[in-house]
Amino acid sequence: MRYFWTFFWAFVLVQMLSYVVSSMTEGGVFDFKSGAIISVGVFILIVIASAVLPNEPVEKH
Repeated sequence: MRYFWTFFWAFVLVQMLSYVVSSMTEGGVFDFKSGAIISVGVFILIVIASAVLPNEPVEKH
């Protein structure tokens, strides 16, 4: 279930970012497909980062 919600929020936030950036550029056109592809990449990066980073606190530095 956490993968679903991670993908959901990555998808929504990347689509929002894609829309805003395309609106700010001159002559930019919003493309849903490119935002969807980027959101899959962001999802994969988040999953990899959560697997690599340690979950338990460090005892001593």
